[in-house]
Amino acid sequence: MTPIAAFHRTLDQELTALLRGASLECLVCGEFVMHARGGSAFCPECSSQLADEDALEGGNTGLECTVQAG
Repeated sequence: MTPIAAFHRTLDQELTALLRGASLECLVCGEFVMHARGGSAFCPECSSQLADEDALEGGNTGLECTVQAG
């Protein structure tokens, strides 16, 4: 069984790669994401959104994870 810490590290690396533009795949549904100015990415298929702290501190607090299970 994989320790939780190892999973967290892997997820953190995936999120960082997605925000850097090194990954183009949505972590939720696997479709291609679109990158916007200000360090944010969003998936037009499942509507999940991801932004780094700098984008959120700039007053653009509308970017947050909006995906729900089910």
